[in-house]
Amino acid sequence: MVQVHLMELFATTAIQQSMAGKISLFLGGPAAAPLFMAVMGYFQARSAKTLHLRLRFGLKLILWGFLLNIGLNAHLLLKIANGSFKLDPWAYLFGVDILFLAGLSVIFITLFRHLVADKLFIWIILFVIVAFINPIIPVYSGPVSWIKYIEAYFWGYHSWSYFPFFSWLAYTLAGYVFGMQTKTSNNHFLKKENIWLILSIAAIPMFIFFSFGFRVASNLSVYYHHSGWFVLWTFSFLIVLMILSRYLMKFAEKNLLIRLLKWMGQHVTAFYVFQWLIIGNLATAVFQTMQWTGLILWFILVMLTTSILVFLWEKLKRTIRAGSSQ
Repeated sequence: MVQVHLMELFATTAIQQSMAGKISLFLGGPAAAPLFMAVMGYFQARSAKTLHLRLRFGLKLILWGFLLNIGLNAHLLLKIANGSFKLDPWAYLFGVDILFLAGLSVIFITLFRHLVADKLFIWIILFVIVAFINPIIPVYSGPVSWIKYIEAYFWGYHSWSYFPFFSWLAYTLAGYVFGMQTKTSNNHFLKKENIWLILSIAAIPMFIFFSFGFRVASNLSVYYHHSGWFVLWTFSFLIVLMILSRYLMKFAEKNLLIRLLKWMGQHVTAFYVFQWLIIGNLATAVFQTMQWTGLILWFILVMLTTSILVFLWEKLKRTIRAGSSQ
């Protein structure tokens, strides 16, 4: 996540277009945002929160998305305000980042679940529709300019829409279906006798069409507005990643690096916010000017600073909770 944001905003165009740059972009593709959304869908399926609490959480995520847009673009917005940059500020204020997708996904899944419960067949049909419908939904081209900023949250190919609802909701739905199935007593997904069969079935299309997946994930404009075929490829990729990670955890759970990565994963939302506040504001000054040495140094610095901020933030929250409970 961090390295792909640095590659996108700090690295020169020549580095981005190099093979190493494309590998960096790929690593920040299927294993990042799609995985985050699938994990969120999984926990939505297993959550016992009330309808009201789920909806409130979804609205909170959307609010945080707007606040993060202001925070990470603060330096750029000041430059636009004083006339240094001639850019459209609304595209940055209403940029569709992943917190908006997360909030809309939580709200949609909560309401849809309330209507149809856990009828597997309906959820699978919905997954397919969401994955493939974006290209056939008409894009607004009328005279009212503000409509495109609302539309960008749901469909279309707007440059400031990084995670439109269609087709990105599909990953949350996939995680939801998985979570829905694994909480039943007769689930077959994680039984030892089925693991290798599932791994083989998922690995075959992943390897056969790997060049397609790599090509899409390493081209940002295509990646953010990808087709349903890439959703299916990423679905197979995530299955393989999940199973391999499961075995990695069994054999290396006490490894210091694995423990650190687990800690980051447990606090991924805070990590996401802090790294964007740092990278977003610095990018205004160093946009696409860094060579490899600079990228590596910035990566170390951003990771270290973000980790410290997340640690302090979590400590502050624990202190506040402890004080309010007394």
